[in-house]
Amino acid sequence: MDEAALQALADRSEIVEVFNRYALGIDGRDAALLRGCFTERVDIETSGTQMAQEPAEEWVDLALRAVGIFQTTQHIITNHHVALEGQAATCIAYLQAYHGSAEGAMTVGGRYTARLQKTHEGWRIARLELAVTHTEIHPKP
Repeated sequence: MDEAALQALADRSEIVEVFNRYALGIDGRDAALLRGCFTERVDIETSGTQMAQEPAEEWVDLALRAVGIFQTTQHIITNHHVALEGQAATCIAYLQAYHGSAEGAMTVGGRYTARLQKTHEGWRIARLELAVTHTEIHPKP
């Protein structure tokens, strides 16, 4: 295997690891871990609602406040399809996210499309789009 093919494998592996850290950061309420997944400024879009490009710290704060209303969350991100383009990449992955509270639970399913940049610190998400495909509400019996 040549050096370019080995580098492509390493890049793909690191990009998948960014999503693993993202899920761990959200579920563990770990702002530093979550912040390390993003470039300095990040574009976020959720099911067609475009948020302005904002500093990553603000997005991390908003995301952690949003999940903070739940007692527990579990984000499962899988089926990563990575397209490398030099120092940039696109990754499409499926999401299944459980959100539990005393009132019941909600599960959200969807697809992430991320645009990543290779930085001095490694691969980072510069744009993250979530297309929600389904939401299930499970009230407490």
